Amino acid sequence: MDKVLKNSWALFLGMGCIMMAYGFQGSLLGVRAVQEEFSLTSTGFMMSGYFVGYFIGAATIPEIISRVGHIRVFAAFASLASLIILIHSILVNPFIWFLLRVLTGISMVCIYTVAESWLNDRSSNKNRGSVLSVYMVVLYGTMGIGMFLLNFSSPKNFQPFILVSVITSAALIPILLTKKKPPTFKSIKAMKLKELYNASPFGMVSSLFYGTIQSALFTLLAVYATSMNFTILEISIVTFLLAVSGAIAQFPIGKISDMYDRRKVIVFSTFGAAIFSIFAILVSRQMYLPGSLATSKTWFYIFFILFSFCSLPMFSLILAHTNDYISKDKFVAAGAGLQFAFGLGAMSGPFLCSIFMDLVGSNGFFVFLFFFHCIIGFFGIYRMKVRQSVDNPDSQFVAMPQTITPAGIELNPTTEHIEEPYSDKVKDILERKGVKYKKEEDEMKT
Repeated sequence: MDKVLKNSWALFLGMGCIMMAYGFQGSLLGVRAVQEEFSLTSTGFMMSGYFVGYFIGAATIPEIISRVGHIRVFAAFASLASLIILIHSILVNPFIWFLLRVLTGISMVCIYTVAESWLNDRSSNKNRGSVLSVYMVVLYGTMGIGMFLLNFSSPKNFQPFILVSVITSAALIPILLTKKKPPTFKSIKAMKLKELYNASPFGMVSSLFYGTIQSALFTLLAVYATSMNFTILEISIVTFLLAVSGAIAQFPIGKISDMYDRRKVIVFSTFGAAIFSIFAILVSRQMYLPGSLATSKTWFYIFFILFSFCSLPMFSLILAHTNDYISKDKFVAAGAGLQFAFGLGAMSGPFLCSIFMDLVGSNGFFVFLFFFHCIIGFFGIYRMKVRQSVDNPDSQFVAMPQTITPAGIELNPTTEHIEEPYSDKVKDILERKGVKYKKEEDEMKT
Protein backbone atom coordinates (compact mmCIF):
# COMPACT_ATOMS: atom_id res chain seq x y z
CA MET A 1 0.00 0.00 0.00
CA ASP A 2 2.86 2.39 0.81
CA LYS A 3 4.32 1.77 -2.63
CA VAL A 4 0.96 2.49 -4.25
CA LEU A 5 0.70 5.83 -2.48
CA LYS A 6 4.34 6.70 -3.18
CA ASN A 7 4.04 6.05 -6.91
CA SER A 8 0.63 7.64 -7.42
CA TRP A 9 0.21 10.30 -4.71
CA ALA A 10 0.23 13.16 -7.22
CA LEU A 11 -2.53 11.56 -9.25
CA PHE A 12 -4.61 10.76 -6.16
CA LEU A 13 -4.16 14.33 -4.89
CA GLY A 14 -5.16 15.79 -8.25
CA MET A 15 -8.19 13.52 -8.55
CA GLY A 16 -9.15 14.36 -4.98
CA CYS A 17 -9.30 18.04 -5.92
CA ILE A 18 -11.26 17.26 -9.08
CA MET A 19 -13.85 15.18 -7.19
CA MET A 20 -14.14 17.75 -4.41
CA ALA A 21 -14.97 20.38 -7.03
CA TYR A 22 -17.30 17.96 -8.84
CA GLY A 23 -19.28 17.13 -5.70
CA PHE A 24 -19.53 20.82 -4.80
CA GLN A 25 -20.52 21.85 -8.32
CA GLY A 26 -23.41 19.39 -8.65
CA SER A 27 -25.05 20.52 -5.42
CA LEU A 28 -24.33 24.19 -6.14
CA LEU A 29 -26.04 24.16 -9.53
CA GLY A 30 -29.03 22.24 -8.19
CA VAL A 31 -29.64 24.67 -5.34
CA ARG A 32 -29.01 27.71 -7.53
CA ALA A 33 -31.49 26.42 -10.13
CA VAL A 34 -34.23 26.26 -7.49
CA GLN A 35 -33.34 29.72 -6.17
CA GLU A 36 -33.47 31.11 -9.73
CA GLU A 37 -36.94 29.53 -10.03
CA PHE A 38 -36.07 27.32 -12.99
CA SER A 39 -38.95 24.93 -13.61
CA LEU A 40 -38.31 21.36 -12.49
CA THR A 41 -38.40 20.18 -16.10
CA SER A 42 -35.87 22.84 -17.11
CA THR A 43 -33.66 21.86 -14.19
CA GLY A 44 -33.80 18.18 -15.11
CA PHE A 45 -33.06 18.98 -18.74
CA MET A 46 -30.14 21.18 -17.73
CA MET A 47 -28.63 18.62 -15.36
CA SER A 48 -28.92 15.85 -17.97
CA GLY A 49 -26.46 17.77 -20.14
CA TYR A 50 -23.59 16.39 -18.06
CA PHE A 51 -24.42 12.81 -19.04
CA VAL A 52 -24.91 13.75 -22.69
CA GLY A 53 -21.38 15.19 -22.62
CA TYR A 54 -20.06 12.19 -20.71
CA PHE A 55 -21.50 9.87 -23.36
CA ILE A 56 -20.05 11.93 -26.23
CA GLY A 57 -16.68 12.20 -24.53
CA ALA A 58 -16.44 8.47 -23.83
CA ALA A 59 -16.60 7.82 -27.57
CA THR A 60 -14.21 10.57 -28.71
CA ILE A 61 -11.66 11.18 -25.95
CA PRO A 62 -9.60 7.95 -26.39
CA GLU A 63 -8.69 9.00 -29.94
CA ILE A 64 -7.66 12.48 -28.74
CA ILE A 65 -5.49 11.01 -25.98
CA SER A 66 -3.80 8.68 -28.47
CA ARG A 67 -2.88 11.61 -30.72
CA VAL A 68 -2.03 14.35 -28.20
CA GLY A 69 -0.93 12.54 -25.06
CA HIS A 70 -2.15 12.22 -21.46
CA ILE A 71 -0.66 15.32 -19.88
CA ARG A 72 -1.74 17.81 -22.56
CA VAL A 73 -5.24 16.37 -22.71
CA PHE A 74 -5.61 16.35 -18.92
CA ALA A 75 -4.37 19.95 -18.65
CA ALA A 76 -6.63 21.15 -21.48
CA PHE A 77 -9.83 19.58 -20.22
CA ALA A 78 -9.21 20.33 -16.53
CA SER A 79 -8.69 23.97 -17.57
CA LEU A 80 -11.89 23.81 -19.61
CA ALA A 81 -13.82 22.43 -16.61
CA SER A 82 -12.40 25.25 -14.46
CA LEU A 83 -13.46 27.86 -17.02
CA ILE A 84 -16.95 26.46 -17.57
CA ILE A 85 -18.06 26.76 -13.95
CA LEU A 86 -17.23 30.48 -14.01
CA ILE A 87 -19.47 30.99 -17.05
CA HIS A 88 -22.35 29.46 -15.06
CA SER A 89 -22.20 32.44 -12.68
CA ILE A 90 -22.28 34.95 -15.56
CA LEU A 91 -24.93 33.47 -17.87
CA VAL A 92 -27.80 32.17 -15.74
CA ASN A 93 -30.09 30.43 -18.20
CA PRO A 94 -31.27 26.77 -18.29
CA PHE A 95 -30.39 26.21 -21.96
CA ILE A 96 -26.94 27.81 -21.66
CA TRP A 97 -26.33 25.79 -18.50
CA PHE A 98 -27.33 22.65 -20.43
CA LEU A 99 -24.63 23.37 -23.03
CA LEU A 100 -22.11 24.09 -20.29
CA ARG A 101 -23.02 20.82 -18.57
CA VAL A 102 -22.37 18.99 -21.85
CA LEU A 103 -18.87 20.48 -21.92
CA THR A 104 -18.39 19.57 -18.25
CA GLY A 105 -19.35 15.96 -18.99
CA ILE A 106 -16.85 15.78 -21.86
CA SER A 107 -14.16 17.26 -19.61
CA MET A 108 -14.83 14.88 -16.73
CA VAL A 109 -14.80 11.69 -18.80
CA CYS A 110 -11.49 12.84 -20.23
CA ILE A 111 -10.09 13.40 -16.74
CA TYR A 112 -11.31 10.00 -15.56
CA THR A 113 -9.87 8.24 -18.60
CA VAL A 114 -6.45 9.85 -18.20
CA ALA A 115 -6.31 9.19 -14.45
CA GLU A 116 -7.45 5.57 -14.66
CA SER A 117 -5.20 4.63 -17.58
CA TRP A 118 -2.32 6.23 -15.65
CA LEU A 119 -3.17 4.20 -12.55
CA ASN A 120 -3.49 1.10 -14.67
CA ASP A 121 -0.02 1.67 -16.10
CA ARG A 122 1.44 2.06 -12.59
CA SER A 123 -0.25 -1.10 -11.32
CA SER A 124 0.84 -4.70 -11.31
CA ASN A 125 -0.97 -7.94 -10.59
CA LYS A 126 0.16 -7.67 -6.98
CA ASN A 127 -1.22 -4.24 -6.19
CA ARG A 128 -3.97 -3.27 -8.61
CA GLY A 129 -6.66 -4.32 -6.13
CA SER A 130 -5.09 -1.95 -3.59
CA VAL A 131 -4.83 0.80 -6.21
CA LEU A 132 -8.53 0.46 -7.04
CA SER A 133 -9.46 0.51 -3.33
CA VAL A 134 -7.47 3.70 -2.70
CA TYR A 135 -8.97 5.24 -5.83
CA MET A 136 -12.49 4.44 -4.58
CA VAL A 137 -11.79 6.00 -1.18
CA VAL A 138 -10.32 9.13 -2.77
CA LEU A 139 -13.22 9.56 -5.20
CA TYR A 140 -16.08 9.09 -2.75
CA GLY A 141 -14.33 10.67 0.24
CA THR A 142 -13.36 13.91 -1.48
CA MET A 143 -16.70 14.11 -3.27
CA GLY A 144 -18.42 13.87 0.12
CA ILE A 145 -16.18 16.61 1.54
CA GLY A 146 -16.99 18.78 -1.46
CA MET A 147 -20.69 18.67 -0.54
CA PHE A 148 -19.98 20.64 2.64
CA LEU A 149 -18.37 23.48 0.66
CA LEU A 150 -21.94 24.46 -0.19
CA ASN A 151 -21.87 26.28 3.17
CA PHE A 152 -18.97 28.49 1.99
CA SER A 153 -21.28 31.23 0.69
CA SER A 154 -24.81 31.63 -0.62
CA PRO A 155 -25.31 29.83 -3.97
CA LYS A 156 -26.72 33.12 -5.29
CA ASN A 157 -23.30 34.73 -4.93
CA PHE A 158 -20.45 34.33 -7.42
CA GLN A 159 -17.89 33.27 -4.75
CA PRO A 160 -18.89 29.55 -4.71
CA PHE A 161 -18.38 29.35 -8.47
CA ILE A 162 -14.93 30.90 -8.12
CA LEU A 163 -14.08 28.37 -5.39
CA VAL A 164 -15.04 25.44 -7.66
CA SER A 165 -12.80 26.91 -10.37
CA VAL A 166 -9.90 27.40 -7.94
CA ILE A 167 -10.10 23.80 -6.65
CA THR A 168 -10.31 22.41 -10.20
CA SER A 169 -7.28 24.46 -11.27
CA ALA A 170 -5.36 23.33 -8.18
CA ALA A 171 -5.75 19.71 -9.39
CA LEU A 172 -3.38 20.49 -12.25
CA ILE A 173 -0.41 21.38 -10.05
CA PRO A 174 0.59 17.97 -8.58
CA ILE A 175 -0.08 16.10 -11.83
CA LEU A 176 1.78 18.48 -14.15
CA LEU A 177 4.77 18.64 -11.82
CA THR A 178 5.12 14.87 -11.36
CA LYS A 179 8.31 13.22 -12.62
CA LYS A 180 6.43 10.08 -13.57
CA LYS A 181 6.17 9.50 -17.29
CA PRO A 182 2.68 9.26 -18.80
CA PRO A 183 1.58 5.81 -19.99
CA THR A 184 1.20 4.59 -23.53
CA PHE A 185 -2.55 4.81 -24.09
CA LYS A 186 -4.40 1.68 -25.16
CA SER A 187 -7.90 2.14 -26.55
CA ILE A 188 -10.36 -0.49 -25.34
CA LYS A 189 -13.28 -1.59 -27.50
CA ALA A 190 -16.61 -2.40 -25.90
CA MET A 191 -18.66 -5.50 -26.62
CA LYS A 192 -21.48 -4.85 -29.05
CA LEU A 193 -24.80 -4.41 -27.29
CA LYS A 194 -26.30 -7.42 -29.05
CA GLU A 195 -23.37 -9.61 -27.97
CA LEU A 196 -23.57 -8.22 -24.44
CA TYR A 197 -27.33 -8.86 -24.29
CA ASN A 198 -26.86 -12.44 -25.50
CA ALA A 199 -24.22 -13.00 -22.80
CA SER A 200 -26.24 -11.41 -19.99
CA PRO A 201 -29.69 -9.94 -20.71
CA PHE A 202 -30.19 -9.01 -17.07
CA GLY A 203 -26.75 -7.37 -16.89
CA MET A 204 -27.33 -5.11 -19.88
CA VAL A 205 -30.95 -4.18 -19.14
CA SER A 206 -30.28 -3.50 -15.45
CA SER A 207 -27.22 -1.39 -16.36
CA LEU A 208 -29.40 0.70 -18.69
CA PHE A 209 -32.06 1.37 -16.04
CA TYR A 210 -29.51 1.79 -13.28
CA GLY A 211 -27.87 4.56 -15.32
CA THR A 212 -31.26 6.29 -15.35
CA ILE A 213 -31.46 5.95 -11.55
CA GLN A 214 -27.93 7.06 -10.74
CA SER A 215 -27.88 10.15 -12.94
CA ALA A 216 -31.12 11.43 -11.41
CA LEU A 217 -30.02 10.54 -7.88
CA PHE A 218 -26.73 12.44 -7.96
CA THR A 219 -27.90 15.46 -9.94
CA LEU A 220 -31.36 16.11 -8.48
CA LEU A 221 -30.89 15.19 -4.81
CA ALA A 222 -29.87 18.77 -3.97
CA VAL A 223 -32.85 20.05 -6.01
CA TYR A 224 -35.18 17.76 -4.05
CA ALA A 225 -33.73 18.83 -0.70
CA THR A 226 -33.96 22.53 -1.59
CA SER A 227 -37.58 22.17 -2.69
CA MET A 228 -38.29 20.44 0.65
CA ASN A 229 -36.95 23.51 2.49
CA PHE A 230 -33.79 21.87 3.81
CA THR A 231 -31.18 24.35 4.99
CA ILE A 232 -27.85 24.58 3.17
CA LEU A 233 -26.21 22.58 5.97
CA GLU A 234 -28.92 19.90 5.77
CA ILE A 235 -28.49 19.69 2.00
CA SER A 236 -24.75 19.20 2.56
CA ILE A 237 -25.43 16.42 5.07
CA VAL A 238 -27.83 14.48 2.87
CA THR A 239 -25.58 14.68 -0.21
CA PHE A 240 -22.57 13.69 1.92
CA LEU A 241 -24.48 10.67 3.26
CA LEU A 242 -25.26 9.56 -0.29
CA ALA A 243 -21.60 9.50 -1.33
CA VAL A 244 -20.10 7.99 1.81
CA SER A 245 -22.73 5.42 2.83
CA GLY A 246 -22.93 4.05 -0.70
CA ALA A 247 -19.16 3.60 -0.83
CA ILE A 248 -19.06 1.81 2.55
CA ALA A 249 -21.86 -0.55 1.51
CA GLN A 250 -19.93 -1.86 -1.50
CA PHE A 251 -17.80 -4.30 0.47
CA PRO A 252 -20.31 -6.16 2.70
CA ILE A 253 -22.87 -6.48 -0.09
CA GLY A 254 -20.15 -7.58 -2.49
CA LYS A 255 -19.05 -10.28 -0.06
CA ILE A 256 -22.60 -11.59 0.15
CA SER A 257 -22.89 -11.65 -3.65
CA ASP A 258 -19.80 -13.89 -3.89
CA MET A 259 -21.48 -16.37 -1.53
CA TYR A 260 -24.96 -16.57 -3.10
CA ASP A 261 -26.63 -16.27 -6.51
CA ARG A 262 -25.69 -12.75 -7.56
CA ARG A 263 -29.03 -12.14 -9.24
CA LYS A 264 -30.81 -12.74 -5.94
CA VAL A 265 -28.54 -10.20 -4.23
CA ILE A 266 -29.27 -7.65 -6.97
CA VAL A 267 -33.02 -8.29 -6.72
CA PHE A 268 -33.02 -8.00 -2.91
CA SER A 269 -30.87 -4.86 -3.10
CA THR A 270 -33.04 -3.14 -5.68
CA PHE A 271 -36.29 -3.97 -3.87
CA GLY A 272 -34.66 -2.86 -0.61
CA ALA A 273 -33.83 0.49 -2.22
CA ALA A 274 -37.42 0.73 -3.50
CA ILE A 275 -38.85 0.06 -0.03
CA PHE A 276 -36.59 2.59 1.69
CA SER A 277 -37.48 5.21 -0.94
CA ILE A 278 -41.14 4.77 0.08
CA PHE A 279 -40.16 5.11 3.75
CA ALA A 280 -38.30 8.32 2.87
CA ILE A 281 -41.49 9.68 1.27
CA LEU A 282 -43.58 8.81 4.34
CA VAL A 283 -41.09 10.40 6.74
CA SER A 284 -40.64 13.51 4.61
CA ARG A 285 -44.39 14.10 4.63
CA GLN A 286 -44.31 14.09 8.45
CA MET A 287 -41.34 16.45 8.88
CA TYR A 288 -43.34 19.66 8.56
CA LEU A 289 -46.43 18.81 10.57
CA PRO A 290 -47.17 21.29 13.40
CA GLY A 291 -45.72 20.85 16.88
CA SER A 292 -45.23 17.39 18.31
CA LEU A 293 -46.79 15.75 15.25
CA ALA A 294 -43.66 16.45 13.21
CA THR A 295 -40.99 13.77 12.91
CA SER A 296 -37.29 14.47 13.17
CA LYS A 297 -35.18 14.73 10.00
CA THR A 298 -32.98 12.11 11.64
CA TRP A 299 -35.44 9.46 10.46
CA PHE A 300 -35.17 10.77 6.93
CA TYR A 301 -31.38 10.54 7.14
CA ILE A 302 -31.60 6.97 8.45
CA PHE A 303 -33.88 5.76 5.68
CA PHE A 304 -31.83 7.61 3.09
CA ILE A 305 -28.64 5.92 4.34
CA LEU A 306 -30.36 2.53 4.09
CA PHE A 307 -31.52 3.43 0.58
CA SER A 308 -27.92 4.30 -0.40
CA PHE A 309 -26.64 1.06 1.14
CA CYS A 310 -28.98 -0.92 -1.09
CA SER A 311 -28.71 1.16 -4.27
CA LEU A 312 -25.14 2.35 -4.75
CA PRO A 313 -23.34 -1.04 -4.87
CA MET A 314 -25.58 -2.18 -7.71
CA PHE A 315 -23.34 -1.16 -10.61
CA SER A 316 -20.52 -3.30 -9.21
CA LEU A 317 -23.00 -6.13 -8.65
CA ILE A 318 -24.26 -5.85 -12.24
CA LEU A 319 -20.69 -5.88 -13.56
CA ALA A 320 -19.81 -8.97 -11.49
CA HIS A 321 -23.03 -10.72 -12.54
CA THR A 322 -22.26 -10.11 -16.22
CA ASN A 323 -18.75 -11.48 -15.74
CA ASP A 324 -20.31 -14.68 -14.37
CA TYR A 325 -21.48 -15.53 -17.89
CA ILE A 326 -18.42 -14.67 -19.97
CA SER A 327 -14.80 -15.74 -20.19
CA LYS A 328 -12.06 -13.86 -18.37
CA ASP A 329 -10.56 -12.34 -21.51
CA LYS A 330 -13.84 -10.46 -22.18
CA PHE A 331 -14.25 -8.89 -18.72
CA VAL A 332 -12.92 -5.46 -19.72
CA ALA A 333 -14.82 -5.34 -23.04
CA ALA A 334 -18.03 -6.35 -21.24
CA GLY A 335 -17.44 -3.65 -18.63
CA ALA A 336 -17.01 -1.09 -21.39
CA GLY A 337 -20.27 -2.32 -22.95
CA LEU A 338 -22.09 -1.99 -19.63
CA GLN A 339 -20.75 1.55 -19.27
CA PHE A 340 -22.15 2.31 -22.72
CA ALA A 341 -25.59 1.00 -21.68
CA PHE A 342 -25.28 2.87 -18.36
CA GLY A 343 -24.54 6.09 -20.27
CA LEU A 344 -27.56 5.63 -22.54
CA GLY A 345 -29.80 5.39 -19.48
CA ALA A 346 -28.03 8.21 -17.64
CA MET A 347 -28.75 10.77 -20.36
CA SER A 348 -32.50 10.51 -19.75
CA GLY A 349 -32.48 10.13 -15.95
CA PRO A 350 -32.56 13.75 -14.69
CA PHE A 351 -35.12 14.82 -17.29
CA LEU A 352 -37.46 11.89 -16.61
CA CYS A 353 -37.14 12.39 -12.85
CA SER A 354 -37.98 16.08 -13.19
CA ILE A 355 -41.19 15.10 -14.99
CA PHE A 356 -42.12 12.84 -12.06
CA MET A 357 -41.43 15.76 -9.68
CA ASP A 358 -43.54 18.09 -11.82
CA LEU A 359 -46.47 15.67 -11.81
CA VAL A 360 -46.59 14.61 -8.13
CA GLY A 361 -44.50 17.23 -6.33
CA SER A 362 -41.03 17.08 -4.78
CA ASN A 363 -41.48 13.49 -3.60
CA GLY A 364 -41.78 12.52 -7.23
CA PHE A 365 -38.00 12.22 -6.85
CA PHE A 366 -38.41 9.13 -4.65
CA VAL A 367 -41.39 7.87 -6.67
CA PHE A 368 -39.09 7.87 -9.70
CA LEU A 369 -36.40 5.95 -7.78
CA PHE A 370 -39.00 3.46 -6.52
CA PHE A 371 -40.37 2.88 -10.03
CA PHE A 372 -37.06 2.20 -11.77
CA HIS A 373 -35.65 0.09 -8.96
CA CYS A 374 -38.78 -2.07 -9.20
CA ILE A 375 -38.30 -2.48 -12.96
CA ILE A 376 -34.83 -3.91 -12.34
CA GLY A 377 -36.14 -6.18 -9.59
CA PHE A 378 -39.04 -7.63 -11.58
CA PHE A 379 -36.86 -8.19 -14.64
CA GLY A 380 -34.34 -9.98 -12.40
CA ILE A 381 -37.07 -12.31 -11.08
CA TYR A 382 -38.11 -13.06 -14.66
CA ARG A 383 -34.54 -13.86 -15.70
CA MET A 384 -34.06 -16.22 -12.76
CA LYS A 385 -37.02 -18.24 -14.02
CA VAL A 386 -35.67 -18.63 -17.57
CA ARG A 387 -31.95 -19.09 -16.89
CA GLN A 388 -30.04 -21.00 -14.27
CA SER A 389 -27.18 -19.37 -12.39
CA VAL A 390 -23.64 -20.47 -13.23
CA ASP A 391 -20.48 -20.83 -11.19
CA ASN A 392 -17.62 -18.94 -12.84
CA PRO A 393 -14.47 -19.18 -10.66
CA ASP A 394 -12.87 -16.29 -12.57
CA SER A 395 -15.66 -13.87 -11.63
CA GLN A 396 -15.89 -12.12 -8.29
CA PHE A 397 -17.31 -8.88 -6.93
CA VAL A 398 -14.97 -5.89 -7.10
CA ALA A 399 -16.15 -2.49 -5.87
CA MET A 400 -16.19 0.01 -8.73
CA PRO A 401 -17.27 3.66 -8.82
CA GLN A 402 -20.11 4.41 -11.25
CA THR A 403 -17.80 6.83 -13.07
CA ILE A 404 -15.28 4.08 -13.92
CA THR A 405 -13.99 4.03 -17.51
CA PRO A 406 -12.78 0.96 -19.44
CA ALA A 407 -9.21 1.90 -18.47
CA GLY A 408 -10.26 1.81 -14.82
CA ILE A 409 -12.06 -1.51 -15.20
CA GLU A 410 -8.68 -3.04 -16.05
CA LEU A 411 -7.70 -2.38 -12.41
CA ASN A 412 -10.10 -5.19 -11.48
CA PRO A 413 -7.78 -7.95 -10.15
CA THR A 414 -9.87 -10.61 -11.93
CA THR A 415 -9.22 -9.25 -15.42
CA GLU A 416 -6.49 -10.44 -17.74
CA HIS A 417 -2.80 -10.31 -16.86
CA ILE A 418 -1.09 -6.95 -16.51
CA GLU A 419 2.67 -6.94 -17.00
CA GLU A 420 4.76 -5.71 -14.10
CA PRO A 421 5.41 -2.02 -14.79
CA TYR A 422 8.89 -0.80 -15.58
CA SER A 423 10.23 1.96 -13.37
CA ASP A 424 11.08 5.24 -15.07
CA LYS A 425 14.78 4.58 -14.44
CA VAL A 426 14.60 1.20 -16.20
CA LYS A 427 12.64 2.75 -19.08
CA ASP A 428 15.33 5.41 -19.54
CA ILE A 429 18.08 2.75 -19.59
CA LEU A 430 16.18 0.67 -22.14
CA GLU A 431 15.59 3.70 -24.35
CA ARG A 432 19.29 4.67 -24.28
CA LYS A 433 20.16 1.14 -25.37
CA GLY A 434 17.66 1.27 -28.21
CA VAL A 435 15.24 -1.23 -26.69
CA LYS A 436 11.57 -0.69 -27.48
CA TYR A 437 8.81 -2.12 -25.32
CA LYS A 438 5.08 -2.53 -25.64
CA LYS A 439 3.19 -3.28 -22.48
CA GLU A 440 -0.01 -4.26 -24.19
CA GLU A 441 1.72 -6.96 -26.24
CA ASP A 442 3.37 -8.38 -23.12
CA GLU A 443 6.68 -8.82 -24.89
CA MET A 444 10.07 -7.15 -25.43
CA LYS A 445 11.27 -6.28 -28.90
CA THR A 446 14.79 -5.16 -29.82
